[in-house]
Amino acid sequence: MDIIHLLPDFVANQIAAGEVIQRPASVIKELMENSVDAGANRIEVWITDAGKTSIQVVDNGKGMSETDARLAFERHATSKIREASDLFKLTTMGFRGEALASIAAVAQVELKTRTEEDEIGVWLTLNGAKITEQRPVACSVGAQFIVNNLFYNVPARRRFLKSDLTETKSVMQEFERVALAHPDKEFTFHRDNVQLLDLRQGSFKKRIVDLFGSSLDKNLLPLQVETSLVKIDGFVGTPESARTKGARQFFFVNGRYMRHPYFNRAIVSAFDKLIAPDKQVPYFIRFDVEPSRIDVNIHPTKTEIKFEDEQAIWQILLAVVKESLGSFNAVPTLDFEPSETPEIPIFNPKDSSTGKQPPKYQIDKKYNPFDALNSETQHINKTYWEELYKGLETSSILSQGTEGTQVPVEPLLYADASMKEKQEWESKNSVTYFHYDRYILMPASSGLMLIDQSRAHVRILYDRFMQQLEKKADGVSHGLLFPELFQLPASQAVVMRKMMDDFKAVGFDISSCGGNTYAVNGVPAGTEKQNAVDMVTTLLGKYSEKDAASEVVHTVIALTLAKANAIEPNQSLTQDEMSKLVEDLFSCSTPKYTPEGKSVLAILDKNKLEMLLK
Repeated sequence: MDIIHLLPDFVANQIAAGEVIQRPASVIKELMENSVDAGANRIEVWITDAGKTSIQVVDNGKGMSETDARLAFERHATSKIREASDLFKLTTMGFRGEALASIAAVAQVELKTRTEEDEIGVWLTLNGAKITEQRPVACSVGAQFIVNNLFYNVPARRRFLKSDLTETKSVMQEFERVALAHPDKEFTFHRDNVQLLDLRQGSFKKRIVDLFGSSLDKNLLPLQVETSLVKIDGFVGTPESARTKGARQFFFVNGRYMRHPYFNRAIVSAFDKLIAPDKQVPYFIRFDVEPSRIDVNIHPTKTEIKFEDEQAIWQILLAVVKESLGSFNAVPTLDFEPSETPEIPIFNPKDSSTGKQPPKYQIDKKYNPFDALNSETQHINKTYWEELYKGLETSSILSQGTEGTQVPVEPLLYADASMKEKQEWESKNSVTYFHYDRYILMPASSGLMLIDQSRAHVRILYDRFMQQLEKKADGVSHGLLFPELFQLPASQAVVMRKMMDDFKAVGFDISSCGGNTYAVNGVPAGTEKQNAVDMVTTLLGKYSEKDAASEVVHTVIALTLAKANAIEPNQSLTQDEMSKLVEDLFSCSTPKYTPEGKSVLAILDKNKLEMLLK
């Protein structure tokens, strides 16, 4: 009995859709790239419910005839290539002929399109890859795709979609990539009938600033090099623009966005010792390479690209980034004060004092450095050594803390002390603290307790911020003398509106100034020394890495603020400060561990101490 058979077309299309169409952002990417290939200079994107309910992409490209419109939804139907050799001279974004067929297989699709030669356009309606209706329609030149109810016939896939906020961020990321790659075209983005972006034609740098804010403008260094292998241009951030996470990093090759970890290491190498190892700099770099020297046919998403001259281009990229850093004085230089340099006399042959006579010097033949050293050493030893041991007979000593902090220590228990005196000393219930850079030592009933002061403070602050977030009460805010303005890219502005209540709960006073511009008027009490804008943008970046579940979001906010504002490990504390820290620590629900599970304290029991002192 034969068991191998051909799959029906609609099943094959759904399988292919699993590789090409993973979420609403995938639809946006494919449709926008088709618009670019169609020669459009204006592209509009509309989404409803993060693209789950509706996605609409409208362009003014060359459009399609009636026959082409029907054929476009067939698998492997494309106008981009005709034979295998065309894969090595691609100048278009798409070429597989799978995108429209995959979209139609998992959604309800409408298409209105007209060419310049036709007086009237065509309107197609598809349901699960099957054309259900076709009729003429009056429409402008170009194409209008409407994708409704994505994954309506694949409920398992629809259930795996993330929250509206997360899917919207993914959609906007794809939008940003296509818009950055083509600054010569106009783009608009609408979310739930609200326009978030209106990008006009302009230079590459203008497109970067329009998307990510004017604050990035002053921190961009231009790159420009052209060789027989590659032409590289774009911008890289200054060392001051480095961030721990969330730096904007984009590579483009021949107008196509790509991920390339190997080239990213070239950027990291160029900034070696200029920024901390855990920080990233933003960059927006375009490569122009002969199409025959790259292979984009590696993955259906076409974001992984293989270069024939990868190592040589790596070296060129490294060199041009280093050259840019040096040309614009982004690399720190040694600066010597002229006032502190010694004056060197200038030789003048006409001056009799310098031109004819050598300098004179005198020698004391009776001087013996060994006799002087011995006599001085003997004098010091004889006169001052007794002073070094004065005060040891007193009943108490001073333990020198970090940066001169003196912490009183209880009298030592000598071996001949009576048991009664020892019990009396233990019954005082006084707490003694020693401070050695980062640890607090105190007696415990079972031995000696060591507390990491920095981790203890993280634990305390984390619990405090979590309580404020759970109660949703306005946190204590410290007003700033001058509000600090900052502008967000549209993708983060969406997150900002979602987080306003949480920011208010922990003590931030933030107001909207219209558009995507905000002002920080106050910060949580105790965080005045931190940069207000950096704290907000860091929290937004942390939030973007998580889903919208409130518990996860609150944990991220509380932990980020706690770690940013905790005391440093080597910070000097007074006796009262250490007492308050220990008191607050033991009022926490879990004083033994940080929120990340690291140990806050440890106890050396009496048996271990006795073993150490044998």
